[in-house]
Amino acid sequence: MSKNRELILGLVENAGKVIVGKEQAIKYLVATWLTEGHALLEDLPGTGKTVLAKTLSRLVNVPMGRVQFTPDLLPADITGSSIYDQQTHQFKFEKGPLFSTFFLADEINRATPRTQSALLEAMGERQVTSDRETHPLDKAFFVVATQNPIEHHGTFPLPEAQLDRFAIRLSLGHMKPQEEIKMLKDRLMDDPLDRVKPLMERSQFLEARQEVKKVQIHDSIYDYTVKIVELTRNSPDLEAGCSPRASLTLLKMAQALSFMNGEDFVRPKTIYELTPLVLGHRILLSQESRFSGITEDTFIKKLLSRISPPTSK
Repeated sequence: MSKNRELILGLVENAGKVIVGKEQAIKYLVATWLTEGHALLEDLPGTGKTVLAKTLSRLVNVPMGRVQFTPDLLPADITGSSIYDQQTHQFKFEKGPLFSTFFLADEINRATPRTQSALLEAMGERQVTSDRETHPLDKAFFVVATQNPIEHHGTFPLPEAQLDRFAIRLSLGHMKPQEEIKMLKDRLMDDPLDRVKPLMERSQFLEARQEVKKVQIHDSIYDYTVKIVELTRNSPDLEAGCSPRASLTLLKMAQALSFMNGEDFVRPKTIYELTPLVLGHRILLSQESRFSGITEDTFIKKLLSRISPPTSK
């Protein structure tokens, strides 16, 4: 086991001590970060989304920015803006909270589309443009956005173009009773976040990211991935299928998860496992499909059953 992989697994294990019973979700989140992607956490309030973000940023020892998105939030409130300096008689760009390594956009769908779109350049190109000047973001820049899946009053649903920027969409969900009892006992004594210490440095995380890219992908896996995505583009149940970005993201996520599992190459089962997380938020069901009770999950399960995975070598 490489030193960096050992540290990454330690990252998941230690975060699991703070967010009890959610090791698999934590693993997916770390895998997303390793692929230079971004994550959308769709969950009810109080399930630990903010605590998880704080925990991961502390474990990797990187600065974290958190913004509570509201309808009156302006793009400059997150990106920053130019301020006139009376001493130098020049405008100086004051960086906003987006210039952190780990950025938490809390309840992103409460902000207006104008503010939501301010994230697009940062997420896609890792840079912010203001007053015709481009300001680079950190190489390890990572966005975790949250939204409440059942509350719609006063919200602005994310457009398909922005949803496509998120590598995965996942939910932490509620704890099992015994896990919740353990959490309650821990929280009544003290805050587990106070015990979180840096486990690895940013440079080590970036090294691990390079190791992930070395995980081999067989031609049959490329073929399997493209067949899955292609079916979404030709289905009568959908108004819109997935873009090539979905194919690329699925392969990158599979590399990261394989790396964490100690595998040197991507297996078909890994593609199968990740498909709902990567494609679920990228498909747009037709009205007829929704009325007949089809959901994103049921559609993807049906889709996967139509394709025979390649034989693992």
